[in-house]
Amino acid sequence: MNSTENFAFALGTFSIAGCKPFAGVVRDDRVLALNAIHKCSQETGVRLTGTDTLLEFVNDWDANLHQLTRFLETEPDNSRAFWVPVDALRTHAPLAPRQVLCTGANYRQHVMDHAADFGGGVNDNGSTAEERREEARKKIEHRAAHGMPYAFSKLPSAIVGPYDPISLPVDVTQPDWELELAVVIGRPARHVRREDAMQYVAGYTIANDVTARDRLYRPDMRTIASDWLSSKSPPTFMPLGPYLVPATFVTDPSQLRITLALNGETMQDASTSDMIFSIARQIEYISSRVCLLPGDLILTGSPAGNGTHYQRFLRAGDKLTGKISGLGVQYNICVEEAQWS
Repeated sequence: MNSTENFAFALGTFSIAGCKPFAGVVRDDRVLALNAIHKCSQETGVRLTGTDTLLEFVNDWDANLHQLTRFLETEPDNSRAFWVPVDALRTHAPLAPRQVLCTGANYRQHVMDHAADFGGGVNDNGSTAEERREEARKKIEHRAAHGMPYAFSKLPSAIVGPYDPISLPVDVTQPDWELELAVVIGRPARHVRREDAMQYVAGYTIANDVTARDRLYRPDMRTIASDWLSSKSPPTFMPLGPYLVPATFVTDPSQLRITLALNGETMQDASTSDMIFSIARQIEYISSRVCLLPGDLILTGSPAGNGTHYQRFLRAGDKLTGKISGLGVQYNICVEEAQWS
């Protein structure tokens, strides 16, 4: 963790020396296992529930966050021996959600770039890239005012840690990066009103929604549209983390900077203010279609600068560095996927 991060504390999942992963709280570059707080609770009266995994902890988010905050504000002397430097631990994906929902085509510049580069469904008829971009801009504003988000699911089995390798399948020719702000849901949500939606957010983390572009459409099933299973859910296609940062420490999630560098060269550099549909609108829409559960993730869309735009896709040996202001950094190296027997 970078000590300049602006959260008072964050939460994550860690392990050491190959032992079983544990849920922990992160503060000042140190980690305290949530289970260890029980050993110190007699002095403080703090009671946490579900401390074995972060998903269990989030399942009772409001009460647990209150108790954890209370503990850290009045931390007893006997807890200090249990803190471990974060650099001495392996950092895993912060939690294992039951559901991952993704919002597509949700950044203005991204959609306009796609229209300029490829047409984006606009009636081209010899139009220039700038004309296609302007037509897309008009459609975006109409969609923002009168339309609804476009959401799909991604399998949680694609999740890996923030510093783990990304395995590129040998039969995928266009693996692409999509760094995104991920919302962690903190309570069951069904038919939530937009004005109430942010009350259901536990916190935020970073996700890279890696996508096999060449698998996105099935040429033999054109009328059915996108093949999300094939394109979005291979193993390791979702680095997640490093931490869950509680929403109380993210002053304005609509003003976060997202950057992704490929081998040191910046490819994505945008603000979450460029979203077409706000986080609250996404929660409203998704909860009208499914029941969101504590620990579920909403990936809120990827800003401009994907490999599709540059026509440069991931290769073995590539190094990705992904950052979102206040949430930490991901480092991932791309490798060839090992052959399965």
